[in-house]
Amino acid sequence: MANEAPTIDYRALLEHERDSLAAQLSELGFGSPEHTGLAYDSNFADTSQVTAERSEAAALAQELRTALEEVEGALGKLEAGTYGRCERCGKPIAPARLEAKPAVKTCIECASQRR
Repeated sequence: MANEAPTIDYRALLEHERDSLAAQLSELGFGSPEHTGLAYDSNFADTSQVTAERSEAAALAQELRTALEEVEGALGKLEAGTYGRCERCGKPIAPARLEAKPAVKTCIECASQRR
């Protein structure tokens, strides 16, 4: 009996990640272009706290948007047949790395040389 590795459904992983990121953006109030964050009561006494919270939410939303763009890019690569190849050296990215970070763009070797 051969020891076969399980087939990983990268499309499902990426779609799940995309849906999760979109839900998090929506939860923060940044789910669509016309929404710019959570609503706060204009009569709230501590405006500095509101400003800080808005700033934190906007920074988190930007990180989520960036991650969402990377996932969308990975889905595009999947469609084009180029998914799973390192953008720097062109070698295949290890399946374990892709499973852990489905939208990753580089192999572990290139990622470690980046810094």
